[in-house]
Amino acid sequence: MPLNVVILAAGKGTRMFSSRPKVPHEVAGKPLLAHVVHSARQLKPKKICIVYGHGGEIIPQTFRAPDLIFVKQEPQLGTGHALLQALPHLNKTGLTLVLYGDVPLTTNKTLTWFLAGERNSIGILTTRLDDPSGYGRIIRDAKGTITAIVEERDATVQQLKITEINSGIMAIPNQFLSGLLQKIDNHNAQKEFFLTSIIALARKQNICIYGKQVEHGWETLGVNSKTQLAQLERLHQSLEAHKLLESGVTLLDPTRLDVRGELSCGNDVSIDVNCIFEGVVKLNDGVSIGANCVIKNSIVAAGTKILPFCHIEDAKIGRDCRIGPYARLRPGTAIEAEVHIGNFVEVKNTKIGTKTKANHLSYLGDSLIGRNVNIGAGAITCNYDGANKYQTIIEDDVFIGSDTQLIAPVVVKRGATIGAGTTLTKDAPAGALTLSRTKQVSIKNWKRPAKKKSVVK
Repeated sequence: MPLNVVILAAGKGTRMFSSRPKVPHEVAGKPLLAHVVHSARQLKPKKICIVYGHGGEIIPQTFRAPDLIFVKQEPQLGTGHALLQALPHLNKTGLTLVLYGDVPLTTNKTLTWFLAGERNSIGILTTRLDDPSGYGRIIRDAKGTITAIVEERDATVQQLKITEINSGIMAIPNQFLSGLLQKIDNHNAQKEFFLTSIIALARKQNICIYGKQVEHGWETLGVNSKTQLAQLERLHQSLEAHKLLESGVTLLDPTRLDVRGELSCGNDVSIDVNCIFEGVVKLNDGVSIGANCVIKNSIVAAGTKILPFCHIEDAKIGRDCRIGPYARLRPGTAIEAEVHIGNFVEVKNTKIGTKTKANHLSYLGDSLIGRNVNIGAGAITCNYDGANKYQTIIEDDVFIGSDTQLIAPVVVKRGATIGAGTTLTKDAPAGALTLSRTKQVSIKNWKRPAKKKSVVK
């Protein structure tokens, strides 16, 4: 039986107070809608249809993909009307799962469990909330059968006391869709065509309805304001921290961690406070991350220590290295084992060999650096002439003195020593001392300039 997924994403999000529609706003570094699309794809449906409205073409332009069908709802007359717009794109048989673009935390496990119900019945995913304000209430008869869903504005005082709420997520056999959607009316406080109205209509036609109550209410929470967006962000991060703790990662403070992508960790990994992980990051056994680091799309090999305040992006770091504090590794950095990159050292598009050290105040860009090299404080590779970039090659066992400028393209041969303060414009021969300095001169009886007194007119 084919599965179709329809994601309703036409809401304006008035309470977001934003010029953008609601669903591009982010949780954990990813748009709300992207979370929902990811969950939908895991179910391997025949079709995924996204109904958009407010914001015009921003949504299809932002989320366009070969497996996604975009349908515009205009005007926006409610959730029932939105699903009706998608109807021509759905299979005639099978099942349609209705998801919402602003409900990002529903897990694949829950959706799979939910869809395991009767394929010839209408399914409703429900949950219980201590504070059900803002949600439609689930109405059951004496036998516990769902008979209706009442929107909060249309609920009686007694119905408002019900804590079981409608998540909005529904599974509807396609054979019933057209007939039910055509009969929905807008006789309610908001004058909208609510999808929830099909429950009462289905009851009249003796169509079976089943409700499944999800254990974790957070899986059904939606976003209607920046406050709720922030709450879901912290909730998501709390869940990520719990997973890491359960897998054996040491978090100095689980409440001060942000995972904005995928973070995988080996054994005995330690992460200090206020660290941000973006994209795909892998920390191998024994890695420690100091406070206030930002690491994106990088791999850190076993035993390496990242000291506080480091920024690392698109880098590969070998085993037993020492990075930072205050180091910046930019895209294209590849560091072998036992390398030291110290404070205020920036590395970009550079390969660094085993046991090389650059401990202070250096810039290493577009370089190929060998093993056992010492980069003195303030040494830089001058890789850019204002129009083009060039490579610097430093071979094994080289000593680069402090405050040296290497004007690329240039090669420092194996075992060479570059004297402090040198501006190197030609290749340095192997095993030799190369330096460029003017003759040192001392001027006797030198007087430093004195500050002139200002004259007030």
